[in-house]
Amino acid sequence: MKMIDLSVPLSPKVKEPTPPSIQYKSHEDGAHEAIKHLGIQKTDLHNGKAWATEEVTASTHAGTHIDAPYHYSETSEGKPARTIDQLPIEWFYGDGVLFDFSDQSKGYEITSEDFKKQLSEMNYSLKRNDIVLIRTDADKKLYEDGYAFCNAGVTAEATRWLINQGITVMGIDAWGWDIPLDVQVMNYKKDPKSTRIWDAHLVGIEQEYCQIEKLANLDQIPKRHGFKVSCFPVKIENASGAWARPVAIID
Repeated sequence: MKMIDLSVPLSPKVKEPTPPSIQYKSHEDGAHEAIKHLGIQKTDLHNGKAWATEEVTASTHAGTHIDAPYHYSETSEGKPARTIDQLPIEWFYGDGVLFDFSDQSKGYEITSEDFKKQLSEMNYSLKRNDIVLIRTDADKKLYEDGYAFCNAGVTAEATRWLINQGITVMGIDAWGWDIPLDVQVMNYKKDPKSTRIWDAHLVGIEQEYCQIEKLANLDQIPKRHGFKVSCFPVKIENASGAWARPVAIID
């Protein structure tokens, strides 16, 4: 089998609004810690050195991550919204289905009709617990200014439609699932009575689901379905999301 890494690095170099910071501690730093905490001498250590470690300060929504229902609101489906550690582990391994919107420009709003059209072209019908992947190629701009505001996004209507097909995990290779926030705000200011900011995310109040955000390398998947996706989130207690290392598995 072939495995394709679908994640971006957790890195301060990524041009996202809330990048992580990483403090790297060398083997020499590890030696100082060993001497301090273990009551030994530098000469007691192999080559006078010990462990290398890193200290990471990061939002759980930095890097490739999975949004839990609690990220969208305190409640989902009229009940307390579940956090990332409360979700069924079975959700995060399943058959993948790839939709390609890499030819669409910033702010294009993906609808259920777009999904239906591509499914017809694939000769495929979604089934319960498929993992849906949305390609926009925004990941190609990961280190460029404006990365977070360059992509096509999914509408609330299309998000509801996916959930109604039995999809609980869906992901995109962009900073966010919706159209870019600057476009959302512009649309809201034009029509505040019928337009909501963060509209697709807010579907999670009505129906429980998870998003994977900041995927990468979807262009490397050689087929639109007939492959597996593994995307297990880190188990962070009571968290609204968690980092993940999604992988496409191709026979």
